[in-house]
Amino acid sequence: MPISDIYGNRSPEELPAYAIPRAAQIVRLSPSTLRLWSVGHGAHKPLFDVASRRPLLLSFANLTEAFVLASMRRLHGISMQKVRKSMLFVGQKLRLQRPLLHAQFRTDGVSLFVEHAGHLLNVSAEGQAALRALLDSSLQRIDWENDFAVRIYPWVRAEIAGGQPKTIVVDPRRGFGQPVIAGTGIEARIVAQRHRAGESITDLVRDYGVGLEQIEDAIRCETREAA
Repeated sequence: MPISDIYGNRSPEELPAYAIPRAAQIVRLSPSTLRLWSVGHGAHKPLFDVASRRPLLLSFANLTEAFVLASMRRLHGISMQKVRKSMLFVGQKLRLQRPLLHAQFRTDGVSLFVEHAGHLLNVSAEGQAALRALLDSSLQRIDWENDFAVRIYPWVRAEIAGGQPKTIVVDPRRGFGQPVIAGTGIEARIVAQRHRAGESITDLVRDYGVGLEQIEDAIRCETREAA
C-alpha cells in the first residue's frame, strides 16, 4: 500500500510514532543531531517535515529519511547544508518532493546525489565511489512496495558496509513500528530487557526458538550507542 493511502487521516508510514531519543537509537544518531535535522536551528532549516511538532514525534517515513541520511553522514561527515542542497537538486531532477522515500532514488537518484554531493564536497572519484557503495548498501536495507519505502532493516553492528544480515526490521504495520526480529513478532526491546535482567543469551535462544545471531542482534539494536 503506497504512502499516500489513507489510514484514518494518514497512512501508517506517516503517523507520528517515535520520540527523538527512540528514533535516534534506531538509526544510530545522537538525539541532538536528529533533533537538529528534524527542527533546524537558526539559518539551518529542517532536513525533512516531521509528522508532529508538538509534541515532537517522527513517523516511519521520517525514520527512513533519517536512516539514509545517517548512513551518508558516517562515511563523509556531510554537513546538513550540503545534504539539503544535494537533496533539493535530486528532488527537482526527479520531480519528487521527498526523494529518499521513493524507489526512484535507488536508481536515478543515487547517481544524481553522488555527482552533486561529490562536487560540493570536492571528494575524489574514489570517495564518490565509496559514497555510492554505502548508499547502495543502505537502500538495499529498505523494502519498497508500489515504489514507496515500507520497511527498513536498521544497522545493528558497528560496520555498516558490506553484507550485514537483515536480522532486525522496523515495519509501521507490525509491532507498533518498533524493531522486531525479522520474520517474527518478537520485539528487540523485550529481548534486551530480559538480557539486562540477567537471562543468558542461551536461555533466550531456547525460549524464543530463534537463532543465536538474531538474539545477539536484537540486544545490539537496543544497547549500542549512537555513532
